[in-house]
Amino acid sequence: MRGPRRPAALLAVAATAAGLAACATQPMHGAAAREAGFVPREVVVDGRAHRYQVFVPGPAAGANPPVILFLHGSGERGDDGTRPTLAGLGPYARANAERFPAIVVFPQVPEGGEWQGANVAVAFAALDAATDEFDGDRDRTYLTGMSMGGYGTWELALAQPRRFAALVPVCGAVKRREGDERPLFVTPVAGAPDPYARIARTLRDVPVWIFHGARDDVVAPGDDRRLIAAFRAASARDARYTEFPDANHNAWDPAYARTPALWRWLFAQRRR
Repeated sequence: MRGPRRPAALLAVAATAAGLAACATQPMHGAAAREAGFVPREVVVDGRAHRYQVFVPGPAAGANPPVILFLHGSGERGDDGTRPTLAGLGPYARANAERFPAIVVFPQVPEGGEWQGANVAVAFAALDAATDEFDGDRDRTYLTGMSMGGYGTWELALAQPRRFAALVPVCGAVKRREGDERPLFVTPVAGAPDPYARIARTLRDVPVWIFHGARDDVVAPGDDRRLIAAFRAASARDARYTEFPDANHNAWDPAYARTPALWRWLFAQRRR
């Protein structure tokens, strides 16, 4: 399956991000210095180094490009730093390198991990470091993830509900799947009587576009259907849902590569 703070921890992330200049190699500043493509980077959180990748857009993206934080699925876990670029948004950015107008940050969860706890801190630290190094626009910073990263999209958005200008969870969910022993669920709402309503109330002012495959037999679309209903009941600012009738778990390819309206919508969003 490609699946899915404490105040002190968040302060530790901020302190880590502030000292990242020593961790980033070959820093490049300014649109004229940029060459489109992927660059390897490393961030240190709580004394441990974590590899990640950044897609850097070409000069045509402007001096302060938008930034996308991409959360991979369980099939891309590890410590190589590159596997998260091989499925989902990475291949689309690679195929459209000269035209894709955004910085994309690809953190990685270690084997056996989820987008929870310390891995959330690593993702935010990588986002901060890449945004600073490549002059990203903090008011046009977006969050997306697939499968396990779809769960993670809600996890990170709830951790910092005013951080992102828009959210795009793909084939994710909220609750643990029946019969699944993995701790794969959205932890901030795990004890809520109605976790869908809690998410919708917290994030009602953040534009969201949810994608899922109708035939998904890995992460069933039921949670996403409940989520979009909860967002609409909460009179959300902009909540959209697309269910591909012929797609199974792989809803990321039709979402990222075959829904051009997604990118027009996403890059029009700006944090209030």
